[in-house]
Amino acid sequence: MKYTIPKNLLSKGTSNTKTAKNSLKTFILYLAPYTYNSKGINLCPMAGNCALNCLYTAGRGKFSYVQKARINKSNYFVYDKERFILQLAGELIKINKAAIKTGEQVAIRLNGTSDIDFIYLLKKYAQLDPFELDHLIYYDYTKIPGKVKKYLNEPRYILTFSRDEKNAEFIPDLLKLGANISVVFKGQLPKVHWGRPVIDGDKSDIVMIYNKGSILGLRAKGDAKKDTTGFVVDTNLNF
Repeated sequence: MKYTIPKNLLSKGTSNTKTAKNSLKTFILYLAPYTYNSKGINLCPMAGNCALNCLYTAGRGKFSYVQKARINKSNYFVYDKERFILQLAGELIKINKAAIKTGEQVAIRLNGTSDIDFIYLLKKYAQLDPFELDHLIYYDYTKIPGKVKKYLNEPRYILTFSRDEKNAEFIPDLLKLGANISVVFKGQLPKVHWGRPVIDGDKSDIVMIYNKGSILGLRAKGDAKKDTTGFVVDTNLNF
């Protein structure tokens, strides 16, 4: 067997230092990114050098047992996508039912370390419209400009376009449309970037939900601290 079926696909946000700061209860789906699965399928189809400096290597993600668990989930996804999605749908429904009882809103990040259109897949394989689960709000980072545009007017799914060394051509158009843009910086976060104020994206993982149309500044973490490819913007230089 290339994988075992995990008890839960979604992890509680309290297991992550950044998401633990969230003002909303949070659940995240962590897969192994890029081509780290037995089929070598790219789960981050427009990744640049971020693939070399992924958060996969930051925080708990640097531990081998965590990486093995994420690779196992990725193998589950690539070998039995329909069953995976049906399980994911069941977990979302369960979380929403619990949230109804408590009267709270819950944040869901479906791509902790991947870049997949799970909204589409949930509709296709589970006949579930995630936006009908009215106590859940979804958010993600993505490198796919078309995905940002697709969900730009969906108030329950907030996407932030992740800048890297080769996708700058898409940024002016996305800024005009009111999309969030995230930038990974080395050193102090600048006050302004691309003529817009920089919001500290490390204050919590859901800061994007409350700051639409912003530049989210993220500090280099894990292997990204050593980046020289252009993925990380060095604040000691003039931009």
